[in-house]
Amino acid sequence: MSNQDNTTLSDDELLRYARQVLLEGWDIEAQLRLKSSRIVMIGAGGLGCPASETLVRAGIGSVQLIDDDVIEMSNLQRQTLFLPKDIGQSKAITAAAMLERINPLVKITGTQVRLNEDNAYALLDIASKKPDLLLDCTDNFATRDMINRLSVRYQIPLLSASAIAMQGQLALFEPQRHSGCYYCVFGSVTQNADTDERTCATSGVLASTTAIMGNLQANAALQYLGLTKNPLTNKLLLWDGSRMQQRLMGYRQDPNCPVCALH
Repeated sequence: MSNQDNTTLSDDELLRYARQVLLEGWDIEAQLRLKSSRIVMIGAGGLGCPASETLVRAGIGSVQLIDDDVIEMSNLQRQTLFLPKDIGQSKAITAAAMLERINPLVKITGTQVRLNEDNAYALLDIASKKPDLLLDCTDNFATRDMINRLSVRYQIPLLSASAIAMQGQLALFEPQRHSGCYYCVFGSVTQNADTDERTCATSGVLASTTAIMGNLQANAALQYLGLTKNPLTNKLLLWDGSRMQQRLMGYRQDPNCPVCALH
């Protein structure tokens, strides 16, 4: 049962998060900011599993998982919240149940549905309290493009990760700061038609790639929500597991971007 009082930490929370609160640069106030945060994660697979587990263990306040897919045998190689007995079950609902067992102090919901522009307003609960952060944990360009448009439309920060083979990418877009969006960096679905065909199902992915990128995504989310700091401002992180290399590439808002320039 989650603790709904976001103004204090209970004794159980103080004990559970003690090592985190002791961290230099992270204190009680940071933990309370994290506890007060609500995130929506689109995709409960290879990226969503490690990212959500780390955030739930760290004490995020509320997590909503959205995914219309079901668990398959091939998912078990990297989707760490699932067991063989879960095959055929909803990813979002099964992941939410496992996360509740991991940390019952966090509010967690799983929704088995495909997010689209028609149902987004209701699913994201924009009318009540829109999320503090969207986490894109999907595996195709068209869906990422749609999520980016929702991020800009509703002015919700977007933390987008991708993982394929032994490579990954990560960026944290803040539409409210007019610093650029996913479209500014990657262009349109048509321009990326070839890339859109490369998914884990068609190209393969090493188990460690999704684990690393999911946890890098969680790391950025913790800093953003707990410390109000974007460690990736106007930067795209590129990770290459085959070479054990990581680098940052800068970007700027495209003044002619059809998605974010008018906002």
